[in-house]
Amino acid sequence: MIRSQIASYFREKYSDSFITIKAPGRINLIGEHTDYNLGYVLPASIEKAIYFAVGSNKSNDINIETFLTSPEKINFKLNGKHHPYAAFWGNYFKAILEILSKRKYPLKGFDCVFGGDIPIGAGLSSSAALCCGFIYALSTVLEKEIPKEEIALIAQEAEHRIGLNCGLMDQYAVLFGKKANALFLDCKNLSHKYVPINLEGYNWVLINSNIKHNLAVDSEYNKRRSSCEAVVREIAKIKENVFSLRDVTEDDLYKIQSKVSILDLKRANYVIQENDRVLKMITLLDKGDAQSVGKVLREGHWAMSKDFEITTKELDCLVSIGMELDSVMGSRMMGGGFGGCTINLIKTDAVDECVAAVLSGYYKETGITAEAYDLQIGDGVCILD
Repeated sequence: MIRSQIASYFREKYSDSFITIKAPGRINLIGEHTDYNLGYVLPASIEKAIYFAVGSNKSNDINIETFLTSPEKINFKLNGKHHPYAAFWGNYFKAILEILSKRKYPLKGFDCVFGGDIPIGAGLSSSAALCCGFIYALSTVLEKEIPKEEIALIAQEAEHRIGLNCGLMDQYAVLFGKKANALFLDCKNLSHKYVPINLEGYNWVLINSNIKHNLAVDSEYNKRRSSCEAVVREIAKIKENVFSLRDVTEDDLYKIQSKVSILDLKRANYVIQENDRVLKMITLLDKGDAQSVGKVLREGHWAMSKDFEITTKELDCLVSIGMELDSVMGSRMMGGGFGGCTINLIKTDAVDECVAAVLSGYYKETGITAEAYDLQIGDGVCILD
């Protein structure tokens, strides 16, 4: 198990005195690209996670090693300048340390070993787990409690520095997740509440298309955000108190048809309808209506495919295959888009059969071997015994 590997390595290389932090990945049941539009999202933290072993070292050095991909090590000098690192994760940590320094947090030397079992590039927010877990671990080592709300903002700023202009959904899901519950987050005021997932007899399963995405490099994510902002700017000229698509209705869109592109209007309309799907999903989960939950999943997927245009032909293929199987209630692409996973709601007693059928059909259509992960909804960032 990766957690025990990390602990053993830390003891061997550094010290017997350390703490272990678990930072989970997250799924999103519904609500894609609504967070930066100050809308609604419904994520949940999962058992797949990144684990950090950290301990003070009474020096001016910060030593960090990983088993996340291939073994890598970097060193930060507290009094030195730091150039960009070859390791992608090194630049996230560099950004975090610079932000903490700017906010006058008293940094000190420490050692850190980390690794995990969140598939990279699969839309499970490995970067949010990486950033939030590292900041949470640092706050413990520094004996300076950083509120989770501030951890979320620091992690978001680090992502922005790397190049992804993300919202706060991922960070809040990683930090505030609760076992057997989804997290309903209002991105306008960051209020949140827990939504019990009352779907006994059904499993959530991720199927990884193995089409990798790198949102920080691929500008398509930021293009979608620009489309939404263009619509908001035009509507704000004719309607008071409009600051995001959260303040916009479908009727408003008709009034600016001549002012923005058809593409921008289509993307904005998707966001407005996706907010409605989040609210609908909360009611259906409370009722335990699996069939209707599946219908909302499918509606969300094809809206992302045809209106927001962030899926791929491979992801569409996975969803289409699932639609032919009676025990697959519904599925949709999950995450920022352009690759990654589908999330599927499947009858528990037919999971193995359905997953095998989807994987086989997918390989036949694409020649790509997909991977499936049975999901357990777990707690957010925490210190382990």
